[in-house]
Amino acid sequence: MDDNTRKQLIAQALEVRRHAYAPYSHYPVGAALLTESGKVYTGVNVENAAYPSGMCAERVAVFKAVSEGERKFTAIVVATDNGGTPCGACRQVLAEFGLDLEVLVVDGQGKILLDTTLEALLPASFGPENLPQAEDA
Repeated sequence: MDDNTRKQLIAQALEVRRHAYAPYSHYPVGAALLTESGKVYTGVNVENAAYPSGMCAERVAVFKAVSEGERKFTAIVVATDNGGTPCGACRQVLAEFGLDLEVLVVDGQGKILLDTTLEALLPASFGPENLPQAEDA
């Protein structure tokens, strides 16, 4: 990913983060997901009084992209106050679409705290290749 794209994704993740609904944790998260086609899908965390009913920013962005036909992702930027990394559930959802995804984690000022791949964040992952194929079943 070139520097200009990186800066644009960081700016989008920081901007959308302002719309997070985090009245319980007070931990707003914004995500900007870049697709192979060049489109960017954003997401924020949405909390709920029934805690398990909420959704993380990363998964919101993935689900928005998938709902519009996207299946190939190249990079995601996750913005939090302190540079928290994607949770395990988000890592697993992202892994469904490829472990070579570039993952940038930035703080509230846009400073890059982590630049890695999904494969590094989710070693020995479980994916579609671990399930029996139709002819194997």
